[in-house]
Amino acid sequence: MLRRPKPTDSEADLLREQQELLAARGQSSVAVVKRPDKRRGDAAAAEPHEQGIQRDVVTIEDLPDELPTLTPAPPKKSRFKQERVRFEDEDPDERLDRHDTHISAVLSRIIERDTSAVPVSLPCITGTAFPKVLHRSVMDTLRGRKSIFARQIAAQRAKKEDVQSLNGSGTRDRSSASRHVENMETEQPESDVMDRVGGPVLLTGQGLGIANSAMETMKIHEENQSKLQTMSQSEILEEQRKLLAQLGKEDFLNEPLPNKEELPIKPQKEWLHMDKVESEKLEWTRDLPAPRKQSTKKAMQARFDFAGTLIPPTKDLPTHLGLHHHGEEPELAGYSLQELFLLSRSQLNQQRNLAVSTLANVLAKARAGEYISSLKGSVLSSLLDAGLLFLLRFSLDDSVEGVMSAAVHALRALLVSSDDEECLDNAFPWLLGMATFPLLPTAQEDEDDEGLDETIKETAREKEEKKTDHDVASQDVVKGFLKMQGLPRLRYILEVVRPSPRVVLDILEVLIRIARHSTAAATQILACPRLMNTVISEFLPCSWAPATSQALSSLYGLPVALAMKLLRVLASAGRHACARILNSLGGKELLSRFVVVEPSEMLLETGEALRCSTEALRLFAVAASYGQACNLYTDLYPVLVKRLQAGNLLCASSEAVPFLELDRIKALMVLLTRVTQTAGSHEELQRGLVRLDYTSTMWSSSMICNPGLSAAGGEVVPSLPGLGCSRLKTSSTMAGPNTPLSLPTALLYLLNTITSIHKGLTKKFSHLILSDSVLSYLRSCIGAMPSVSHMSAWILHHEHHLLYLLLRLAHKLVTATSVPVDPEVAKHAALFHQVSLALVSWLLPGSEYLAHELMSVMTFSHCLLPEGVDGETEVAALAELQLKDRTSPAVGALLRDALQHLPSIRGCYLTHLAHLESSVLSSRDRYLGRTPFVSSHLLPELTGPSLPTDWPFLPLISLYERMGLSAGGEQQVESLPAGSVQSVTHCLQWLLVLESWREQALTVVPPVAKLARLACVFLCSSDLFLERPVQELTWALFRGLTRPAQLEALDLGSPPPGLASFHDLYSALLAQYEAVSFGDPLFGCFMLLPLQRRYSVTMRLAVFGEHVGMLRSLGVSLQQLPIPLEKFTSPMEDSLPLLRLYFRALVTGVLKRNWCPVLYAVAVAHLNAFIFSQDEVAEEKEAARRSLLRKTYYLTDEVPSGTRLYLKETFHYLHLLLSPLYISLDVLTFSDMSGFFVSPGVKEPPASFSAAPTEFRAGLQHL
Repeated sequence: MLRRPKPTDSEADLLREQQELLAARGQSSVAVVKRPDKRRGDAAAAEPHEQGIQRDVVTIEDLPDELPTLTPAPPKKSRFKQERVRFEDEDPDERLDRHDTHISAVLSRIIERDTSAVPVSLPCITGTAFPKVLHRSVMDTLRGRKSIFARQIAAQRAKKEDVQSLNGSGTRDRSSASRHVENMETEQPESDVMDRVGGPVLLTGQGLGIANSAMETMKIHEENQSKLQTMSQSEILEEQRKLLAQLGKEDFLNEPLPNKEELPIKPQKEWLHMDKVESEKLEWTRDLPAPRKQSTKKAMQARFDFAGTLIPPTKDLPTHLGLHHHGEEPELAGYSLQELFLLSRSQLNQQRNLAVSTLANVLAKARAGEYISSLKGSVLSSLLDAGLLFLLRFSLDDSVEGVMSAAVHALRALLVSSDDEECLDNAFPWLLGMATFPLLPTAQEDEDDEGLDETIKETAREKEEKKTDHDVASQDVVKGFLKMQGLPRLRYILEVVRPSPRVVLDILEVLIRIARHSTAAATQILACPRLMNTVISEFLPCSWAPATSQALSSLYGLPVALAMKLLRVLASAGRHACARILNSLGGKELLSRFVVVEPSEMLLETGEALRCSTEALRLFAVAASYGQACNLYTDLYPVLVKRLQAGNLLCASSEAVPFLELDRIKALMVLLTRVTQTAGSHEELQRGLVRLDYTSTMWSSSMICNPGLSAAGGEVVPSLPGLGCSRLKTSSTMAGPNTPLSLPTALLYLLNTITSIHKGLTKKFSHLILSDSVLSYLRSCIGAMPSVSHMSAWILHHEHHLLYLLLRLAHKLVTATSVPVDPEVAKHAALFHQVSLALVSWLLPGSEYLAHELMSVMTFSHCLLPEGVDGETEVAALAELQLKDRTSPAVGALLRDALQHLPSIRGCYLTHLAHLESSVLSSRDRYLGRTPFVSSHLLPELTGPSLPTDWPFLPLISLYERMGLSAGGEQQVESLPAGSVQSVTHCLQWLLVLESWREQALTVVPPVAKLARLACVFLCSSDLFLERPVQELTWALFRGLTRPAQLEALDLGSPPPGLASFHDLYSALLAQYEAVSFGDPLFGCFMLLPLQRRYSVTMRLAVFGEHVGMLRSLGVSLQQLPIPLEKFTSPMEDSLPLLRLYFRALVTGVLKRNWCPVLYAVAVAHLNAFIFSQDEVAEEKEAARRSLLRKTYYLTDEVPSGTRLYLKETFHYLHLLLSPLYISLDVLTFSDMSGFFVSPGVKEPPASFSAAPTEFRAGLQHL
């Protein structure tokens, strides 16, 4: 017996079982029979057997021939099957085989049509424009839209109705009549409509479901006609009004019947598919209406021409310009941004090319700022938010070269600013000019990581990998383009497409901008497969043929200066990138080729040859700044010396030197300087290179003194930062080729070098420091607050360097020991010190070495503090003698002690800045020209100044972050790290010096920030504030903060930097005061300061609500409080919850005059003012006033007698001082309070009031 196949059987097993079955001649489990064809009937099913045709049909036993129907349903009949002609003996399989021919029958013979004799005619320019746009909402989408199947059904029904019709007048085609009816106007008289149509307009009879629906429809129509004839005209209009009210006018068609005489174009019979007149489409061929005159101030959609120029909405332009189209406003010329986006995804190549090219022109004008005064909002931001970067990336993948080229041009307009590149090229020969900031967007803090432990926070790379392309592009456009694989596509265009010269230059400029983004972006360019190999082999060949014409058709095989600049910018990104270019990409051979050959011998256009030579020298200088390619300098030494001599002769001649030649000479000087620095001695080459010129106009162009110069000239997008040099070039000469910044910097650098070698020459340069222009420049720097952004940082970096060199030379003149100090220079020592303090807070990332030098040499220099020598401390001590009952020593003694400890103070601050050591070392190598140790010429990311503006508070803040936050401020002084008390003391001493003599240096720190930082004294430890030097210095600083001018500027409503709100800090101080204050008056004054009336009531509610127990120890007297009491009592308190808390504290005895005199006087004053006020108040306050007065009257003996006595007598005294109080008789009258008040005739306060404590009477005297 044969077994059944198993799932595990292989194909060989199945074949073997088949052979066994055939050999055994076994019976199959299924029978093969021919089933009858149901479609052809039983007769047709027998034909194959009669003809001897055997067909295999698989049947299964016990399976019925027909499947049972689940629900009874009438058999379906095809309407078209009965009309088809078939022969009875026709086999359906043969008919299918006859129609289903092989594909070779179609594709075997393809003959192209001969079009050689067909005439070609160009379209004529006519005066007619595109027709008016007809919106979809005013069209009936169903009218005239029927499928072929529906038209066949309608034709059959009409034919059947014509046969059954009794009269012959109904033989007209219903579908034709309905098409005419749809074009009729509903406002025409009914008789005209009936005459023109000859039947009902609205009734078709389709829903009747009877055979003679046409007759029934005519009967209904006749009834309607007879009823209309019996109605008057007014009744007809009334019924019409009701119908319109129910249905709306939009339900009726108001279009007239098409009249061939009125059509713009008369259709001809030979036109294909023009047998049906579609008036809606023909409307497009009519003349355009005139542009609407906009009389409103409502904003309109911006429209642009093909050049990107904004078109006014009222401007009437001719139609032959091609600016009119089938949009929503066809009468207006131009394209909106939405329409350009739509056209950019069109299936027509010309439309895509036109849209992307127009967007490129719009981007260029938007970057230049031409739309700022005309449009609301930013065009650049709107385009980026709409997905412009994705659109350009899709267009780069277009197979049409024209669209691809337009996309490259648009990408260049989006990313590249020609003015920025020109300014950076001009700054390259400046001192340290090759160091630039990376063009990274401002870093945004991730709110999801707030409060998380450092160990579980995600790294930046992990976050970047989780972000989508849209998220990355919205934060950083360049990084988003790199994430979209933009570099491989640009490489494909250069390598395979080989586009026109303009596209090649645009791609090179885009790559330069990407390389300036960051070191990571430059690395990606170098790592992109075959990208840099293609650039070097195609656009930096070592041999080439001369150009045959001025207008080049291709740049392939010719040197391109932008390609050499790309190598230079990539080399500036880091030491490793430069080494890769020199060694792996053949950079040394390129330098040898382009440095040795004279520009006139390069067989290139003169300007391009000079630019190629200049960029080669700049690349050589960048390599030399890393200590690389110096052996190449030895080989090229004769050529470089010859170039130097030729440049000297050219500059000495009387003829004007072209800018390109001058740039080439500057690049050569930078190269020689870097090579000499690498060799270890650079004095010889710099001798005689600059002429001493003490007059300069750079002070009026200073970016520090004129922060408005850094304002953006065009549109600014946070995700695409730029330098904004377009406006800077027109408003200032600072960024131009004739900048006054480079020469003074080089001069001061030379003078500092000379005075470092020969200190006896220092005094010879005093007249430079004492010049009016220098002194006025330094004075203008005091109090300046330059804004830091990408548009200002690149020029501020160089101006800070100039200012540092100027201060170093001035400091040498003040502190010279080998020769007498010039008394004229010493007079301005305080000026130099103030500028040095300001410069420390201005220095940007990459200038940490300058900050270290300033703090080591000038900031804590005793000679720059002439106030300590001129008797200023004694003057301060005499001023202190006027104050009475001072528990702390005079400020003069504290200042003298601080001056004696200036070296220790300097060491304290340098110790707390030790975390910047690596940045200081990197900055020092770059500044001193230690080329073997320079890692990159891209400066650190621009996140603001290197030091915080409140750096004088740094030791105090550092101790609070280490001990106050972690230990909750519970550590005692003995448990603090070694030297903590001394560090806090030095910090407070330096703050006292600045507040006393350099107050201008701390103006950048808001008063609320000063108070918050000073409060760290109480939060660092439980008893640090009790240390005598700490308390004395804190008292002096607190009195300085509570001076009238400082007190008025103190705004506790604005959150201090680094804190969410001041209330949070005050809550921590309240808890600390209750725990460790011991009634300290200094700590108490800090607690009372925020309780002034002008500050938020929440802090007063916190004291009298949650922390009411602290009133027992808040024993600050009125003499100890440096704040006038009027600040707490005026104006009258209007918070009912706080007044109730005042009353409860007084009644319950929590608040007593001998425990808390200040707040006792404040509470009594506000309660009296509120209860005895005669101002009109709300009903709620009036009820509260009466309630407090009633409760006071019924005070029991349980209340302390002193409190009750003072309340009653104070109420009466205040009543006499203010005015009589009128109270409704139904509540309470004065006659009912005979036991409460003394006789109304008494005009003097009670004797017990006169015997009250002095501070209590003083607290109420202002009333």
